[in-house]
Amino acid sequence: MDNPFKHINQPLKEVPQELKSKVMSDIAMAKLIMELAALFSYNIGDVIETVMRSRKTNK
Repeated sequence: MDNPFKHINQPLKEVPQELKSKVMSDIAMAKLIMELAALFSYNIGDVIETVMRSRKTNK
């Protein structure tokens, strides 16, 4: 098995443009899904903090 640490100081190889565009597309899709999930999910910490504040002011 080849030692991968021997390749650390080697110059970087150029990546094919098709592969680069596919990776960037996949990253953009993952970011979109994460943003949509955050948009449609509850921020539990904020919900708890709001409930605690409203209970304090109602007493």
